Amino acid sequence: MEKGTLVEFRVQGDRRLGVVDRPDGKTRWFVVDERGQSHSLAPRQITYIVNGEGYKPTQIGKFLDQVAPYLDPSSLEVAWELLVAEGASVTPSQMANLLFSESSPYQCYAAHCLLSDDKLFFKQKGEVYEPRSASQVAERKHQIEVETQKAQGQQEFLLRVERALEGDTVEWQKSDRQRLDALEKYATLVADIIRMGVNSESLVRNYPPPGPVLETMNMLGRSATPPAALQLLIDLGWWSPHENLFLRRSSIPVQFPNKILEVAQEILDSPPADLDVNRLDLKHLKVYTIDDESTTEIDDGLSCEVLEDGRQRVWIHIADPTRWLIPEDELDLEARRRGSTVYLPTGMIPMFPEVLATGPMSLVQGRLCCSLSFSVILDDSGGVAEYSIHPCLIKPTYRLTYEDVDEMLDLAVQAEPEIQAIAGLAQKRKIWRNNQGAISITMPEAMIKVKNDEISIDILDESPSRQLVAEMMILAGEVAARYAQSHNIPLPFRGQPQPELPPEDELLQLPPGFVRFCALRRCMPKSEMSTTPLRHAGLGLDTYTQATSPIRRYSDLLTHFQLKAHLRGEEPPFSAEQIREVMMTVSNTTQELTMVERQTNRYYALEYLRRHLEQVWEVIVLMWLREDSNLALILLEDLGLQLPMVFKRSVKLGERVLVKVALADPQKDIIQFQEIVYQDVVN
Repeated sequence: MEKGTLVEFRVQGDRRLGVVDRPDGKTRWFVVDERGQSHSLAPRQITYIVNGEGYKPTQIGKFLDQVAPYLDPSSLEVAWELLVAEGASVTPSQMANLLFSESSPYQCYAAHCLLSDDKLFFKQKGEVYEPRSASQVAERKHQIEVETQKAQGQQEFLLRVERALEGDTVEWQKSDRQRLDALEKYATLVADIIRMGVNSESLVRNYPPPGPVLETMNMLGRSATPPAALQLLIDLGWWSPHENLFLRRSSIPVQFPNKILEVAQEILDSPPADLDVNRLDLKHLKVYTIDDESTTEIDDGLSCEVLEDGRQRVWIHIADPTRWLIPEDELDLEARRRGSTVYLPTGMIPMFPEVLATGPMSLVQGRLCCSLSFSVILDDSGGVAEYSIHPCLIKPTYRLTYEDVDEMLDLAVQAEPEIQAIAGLAQKRKIWRNNQGAISITMPEAMIKVKNDEISIDILDESPSRQLVAEMMILAGEVAARYAQSHNIPLPFRGQPQPELPPEDELLQLPPGFVRFCALRRCMPKSEMSTTPLRHAGLGLDTYTQATSPIRRYSDLLTHFQLKAHLRGEEPPFSAEQIREVMMTVSNTTQELTMVERQTNRYYALEYLRRHLEQVWEVIVLMWLREDSNLALILLEDLGLQLPMVFKRSVKLGERVLVKVALADPQKDIIQFQEIVYQDVVN
């Protein structure tokens, strides 16, 4: 190339013209562009040489002005139609003659620009351009149209996002759903950050953001991390600030399929025939149901009658949902898939459709109800002397709360002697179980409720009414297991291995009460499930199963299916092997439910504390988590919450300390306390 030759080259993808000035070594050239900047170029970097010589850098602008009128991309389609039939290739010079009937430097360069920029009609092969086939052009036109629509949709979505971020009400389109779904799924990884204790950067390395998330976050200038995706959804008003990520991250179904709801309605409209045609009529008995005021699935009731010989018979009536379904029908399989009713501070997710669970399946006051009732007579020590199990008809008389029963017991209400009698039997049972080796651990438990963004925390303590109900439910579980054991009926029996407790002198060195109970709790092994009877060491029972919550716990429903079939003289519907298979699946599901319940409760506990930063709490030091770093588990006795705290001084187990919340971040699962000394409180 001679000095003064006009050439095209590219800088970071941009087309640029320059004039050859002088060689740079043996193979390179210095080229000066219209801005006067010099570039050292290898031959492969030069993409086009303009015909003619003697150009100056100052003439580049005028040259481009001469080229501009010929840069009409639509003219290429006409040329393509002429060339595709012949399959002829063209050079930029030949294309200039075809398009403009001339091949001046301006027109040749214009043809080069059109051809090199074209992605539709021609493809470059060396120094010539071949026309694409008609089918290739049609396919590429379709691709371009799709990409154009995508770009337009992306721009419209971005405009809606910007409006939403400004606080405007936005009507999201169906086309937005894919992007928002992707953001939702990615944001739920925050739950993993909390659960596994990892940081968002390491999570991003393991779970890189999908394309729609990366694109959306980049468009908005936000980092493509799970916490940033979560914050965006909150900022858009798509999610609430307290969205339950643990629930969203889980496989727990929140809504029932339409088919299941239709089946439930059909049962209400046309109840199936009752297979238990010989139900025992107990409508004459006074039946008490005792629950929290908010409970809507009422699955147990109690009665007590005095026999002619003066002995007392207690009846434990359990709701009979199997009256409305048969094994492995649609409702049963849906309940099995769910495993259990989920209880969250914000509300419950029932195991059965609510119209059934709170309607005909529940023991509703004043209504005729089907039940599976356990009749028990205790001996003088509190052991079971006689028992029987019957499908029954009952009519619940009173719907009582725990507070109602506590008050009745405290006042010894004479009009309801049955309550006093049941309480006496429950106390006798508790003493009997303790004599059998039962291990009683009494720790306050927080019941957290959220309504209209207000968080309340009440303590579930061991009140006489709760002890009464608990003992009667344990009694029913023992009777159900004993019946199954004596008749060789496979059930999901529950057991607990004997714990290895600390020596008594070691326990006595610990402060009595919660600290000692906490030490015992650490020694308790996990419960076990078997299709044959097991000893339950914690309850002090040689055999036990859960049978008292069939509306809200699938294992109890299985027990009912098995027992009721035998009571009718039929073969139990599930073999031991089938029960093992079903319970393996159900156990995995209920473990996940328990984890979600625990994580959600902890989230709202931290949120409650975040809203009460100025509150001074008295806490008890329960146990060491890491004594070498002064990390202890503390109990906020007023709230029933057990949380970690790092102390800056030596403290003793059982010591009572005043603290305030220094930092609470429920989204990051962070809680920090600071000790308040007496002088601080006075000041």
